[in-house]
Amino acid sequence: MTEHRIVTLGTAGGPRWWTPIDAHSRFGISTAVAVGDRVYLVDAGLGAGRQFARAGFTMDRLGGVFLTHLHSDHTTDLANLALFGMFGLSGDAAPIPIVGPGDRGVLPPVSPRATVPPRPVAPHLPTPGTADLFRLLMEAQATDLNDRVLDALRPSPTDLFDARDIVIPAGIGYHPNDAPTPDMDPFTVFEDDRVRVDAILVQHPPIAPAFAFRFTTDEGSVAISGDTAPCANTVRLAEDVDLLLHEAISFEWVAEAYGSREDETSRASIDHHRKSHTSVEEAIALAQEAGARRLALHHLVPGHLPADDWLRAAAGADLEVLIPDDLDRISFARERVLAA
Repeated sequence: MTEHRIVTLGTAGGPRWWTPIDAHSRFGISTAVAVGDRVYLVDAGLGAGRQFARAGFTMDRLGGVFLTHLHSDHTTDLANLALFGMFGLSGDAAPIPIVGPGDRGVLPPVSPRATVPPRPVAPHLPTPGTADLFRLLMEAQATDLNDRVLDALRPSPTDLFDARDIVIPAGIGYHPNDAPTPDMDPFTVFEDDRVRVDAILVQHPPIAPAFAFRFTTDEGSVAISGDTAPCANTVRLAEDVDLLLHEAISFEWVAEAYGSREDETSRASIDHHRKSHTSVEEAIALAQEAGARRLALHHLVPGHLPADDWLRAAAGADLEVLIPDDLDRISFARERVLAA
């Protein structure tokens, strides 16, 4: 039986350096899905490349990178993965796919709490998708890369990686502002001789599109929620899955962190967290509705909350709930029932 496991390279969510920073601090969100000797990376949060190496993986085993959405805490180490990882690749193999959301196409609406409408960043290209994101990251490092390519004769990351945008199925009623999470069926975004990767739109306003992914093999399956509020699409994707990795936030922390402040920025932050994320209790209910065999909570916010606090919130669940640390290994191989 081929080994099927995920490795939690990083389990913290949010674009922050969570303090206190100590030996137990969680790295940014990133998950390795290992099928035999091949590994696939879901999201590339802070430290993903370093954790990839610490987990014992090498770049020549990397079968693909999948981005659930384009918030910085899910993409900040993508450049490092290419810039440092290129030294572990020969250029003889086919380019490694980087698969993620496409261009949003329109800016999100301004918060109703704004007193003066903010000016968007880069109005000439304000919502780049995965392909443009990777291209721009590499162009920003052209001085470094041209040293490596021209002087050291290294292959260019633009040849080693193939960044591509997910094409959302037509006719489902999707609109990034008006209908970012229409009811839909999962659809396939990648397939090789080891896995099939299906995606579905999830609810993480204002960003759109935002995806959850499911990796399916002959011997097991794992679904990874990305960032999302509870939504029916996640249940559809995770139906009867062997392992569901779902984000979780402490709304008690949200209230403590922002509730005592009177400024509109704090109020807007509370608004965002409430409409875009999932509590432990909600994640458990969703996993049970989907019929998931096991649930692991990650993308933990705040990233410095002790594991015991998350476990207390999960107490009494009718399915196994795991609170993994960074670099934990969890099998998603389907249990076989032996005939008597």
